[in-house]
Amino acid sequence: MPKSPSSLASWSLAAAAAAALLVGCSSEAKLAKDEVANSVAEKLAAQTGQPKPDVTCPEDLVGKVGTSLRCKLTATDGTSFGVTVKVNSVENSTIRYDIKVDETAS
Repeated sequence: MPKSPSSLASWSLAAAAAAALLVGCSSEAKLAKDEVANSVAEKLAAQTGQPKPDVTCPEDLVGKVGTSLRCKLTATDGTSFGVTVKVNSVENSTIRYDIKVDETAS
């Protein structure tokens, strides 16, 4: 099903979202894939004013600057978009990352 232009524009506006989450203590900071997915979905919903989308990520996010993770966003109308989550800083147990939603549906 094609994405409406207004909905597509809303997701595109959220393409540069940033997030920061605390992770458990360990020698290498990691964020569980379900936590990443939930955080991304909440941030996008808040920024776009749309319902929280379904976001799934295939693996945990490793807290190493430059590390990327590709997740999948499924909008309420069933349209899917790729989402890139890229670590931009790690301080102690806090991983900060950028979120970029693909401009076209996958």
